Amino acid sequence: MQLKNDVAENVAKLLLQVKAVKLSPNQPFTWASGWNSPIYCDNRLTLSYPQIRTYIRQEFVKMISEEVGHIDIIVGVATGGIAIGALVAQELGLPFAYVRSASKAHGLTNQIEGVVESGQRAVVIEDLISTGGSSMKAVEALREVGVNVKAMIAIFNYGFEVAQKRFDDAKCRMMSLSNYDALIEFAMATDYIQKSDYASLKKWREAPDKWNK
Repeated sequence: MQLKNDVAENVAKLLLQVKAVKLSPNQPFTWASGWNSPIYCDNRLTLSYPQIRTYIRQEFVKMISEEVGHIDIIVGVATGGIAIGALVAQELGLPFAYVRSASKAHGLTNQIEGVVESGQRAVVIEDLISTGGSSMKAVEALREVGVNVKAMIAIFNYGFEVAQKRFDDAKCRMMSLSNYDALIEFAMATDYIQKSDYASLKKWREAPDKWNK
C-alpha cells in the first residue's frame, strides 16, 4: 500500500514536534541490538498530547475502513500498541485484546490478554515496526488460536527490507501512517536536519548493522 502523502507528512511532523522521534546523525544512539542509529523513536509520547493521539486514532480508523474493511476485533501489541489500539477499538465500537511478547511466567500464563475467538477477523496495532520480529510474534500467537489477521498497522515503519520480507513470507499485510523516508524528506525540507546529513541518514536504512561502526 502507498502511503497517503499528506498523512505521512503530518505524522512525521507531529512525531518530530513532540520529540517522539529524535534524529541525531552525528551523535548516534545505540539500540539494544547493538546497532548505531541516527534515529530514536518512542511513539508512546504521542499519548500525552490529546490532539495528536486523536489525529492518529482517526487516521487508523480511516485506514482500516478504507483499506481493510469489516473486522471483528482490534488487537494491540504490548506495550506500545495497547493504548492507541484501545482508542481505535473504542472509536470503532469493537472488542479489544492485546498480545504480550511472551507468555506470563505465572498465573494463567497468558500471552493473549482479553477475549479472542477462532475465526475472528483482526487488525493488529503497533506503535512502531523496526525489523518486524516482535510484530510477527504477535501475529503468530493470534493465528495459533485461529484468529484471521487481516493486517498489521503501525504509526511508524522504518522500512527495513528484513521486516517487509518477514511480513511477505507470512502473507500478512503491513501498513503504516508514516515511515522513515517520509520523515527524513520532511526533516530536510523544513531544515530540521542539514542537507549534508541526508545522505548519511539514507545509508543507515540501507545497512543499519554496518552504519557508523
